[in-house]
Amino acid sequence: MSTHELYTIPAELSTWDVEMAGSARFTWEYDDGRDRMLALYQKGKDKQWDSVKRIDWDIEVDPYNVLGLPDNTIAIYGTRLWERMGEKQRQDVRLHGAAWQFSQFLHGEQGAMICSARIVESVPDLDSKFYAATQTMDEARHAETYARFLKEKVGLAYPINEHLKALLDSTLSDSRWDMPYLGMQVLIEGLALAAFGVMRDITTKPLPKQILAYVMQDEARHVAFGRMALRDYYKNLSEAERREREDFVIEGCYLMRDRLRGRETWEALDLSKQEVDEAMGYVDESDYLRLFRSLLFSRIVPCVKDIGLWSPRLQQAYADMGVLEMAGQSLEALMKQDEDIADKLDAERFAREEAERHEEVAETIAMAAD
Repeated sequence: MSTHELYTIPAELSTWDVEMAGSARFTWEYDDGRDRMLALYQKGKDKQWDSVKRIDWDIEVDPYNVLGLPDNTIAIYGTRLWERMGEKQRQDVRLHGAAWQFSQFLHGEQGAMICSARIVESVPDLDSKFYAATQTMDEARHAETYARFLKEKVGLAYPINEHLKALLDSTLSDSRWDMPYLGMQVLIEGLALAAFGVMRDITTKPLPKQILAYVMQDEARHVAFGRMALRDYYKNLSEAERREREDFVIEGCYLMRDRLRGRETWEALDLSKQEVDEAMGYVDESDYLRLFRSLLFSRIVPCVKDIGLWSPRLQQAYADMGVLEMAGQSLEALMKQDEDIADKLDAERFAREEAERHEEVAETIAMAAD
């Protein structure tokens, strides 16, 4: 089945062409490079995995309850609009919300794959090219995983959100080699990583939990890569160059915040224009979504501070968004937590499978003895 058959609203084109500027940079220096970057590269090689084998695709998923979350996580829950809906409409709200969220994850992963390939092409030092090459493979695996999840388990998809598309466009069309790092590694990956983490921690369903945990194990390395690469480079920027990057970060963060409103999900449902507007009002007032939105900046804000983009102007922008306090988060602690959760899921799953094998063997022996 073509993915276009799953889209709730038509995708504009089968492909999206972004005109990219800048230079492809070769380097003839093949020395060992930076120890920390090469250690990250080694980890990137060691941690490659196959989604066909690592993820248990036999687990059933209810498309009308993909994450197993309570209804009070839905922005319109308990409102007059919710009360007017029948059970079928409420099921559609649950389905479309999950389909939209995972669709944006999918499109973001393809964007990350292209940005990673762009970094391989344009970054001047070899150790960064090495690591970005492993990330390109990671992102391909993530896109493959989310595409399969949407096709086989959800059965519905959404085209790329206009705000995510705008940020990808400005990231890829900039000729400066550091902008794919800043746009993708810091902003898009940072927000996605936090979104994955919130969903991983609250879902009661095993298959999405596996997918989110294993993808996060990779993404934590990717954000660390962006921090390493940009921290040293940004120390030497002029004031004008630094201001340009800060403007990009501020605009990108507002785009990422607005992306979460998801108006297109309500427009795809059987609602009138007045009801769509009513739903969007509830979205903007939702305490749960306000908390969710602030948590999504838990990875971005400390990373932006760490790479040296931390002027009073930028801090004020984060204060206006209500996320300035996220600057105190420890990225190292969050990254270790992401690693540990994925490893624990593996250990629990393999222990369960081993116990099932022992039980099958014992039953076979008992049947033979009888």
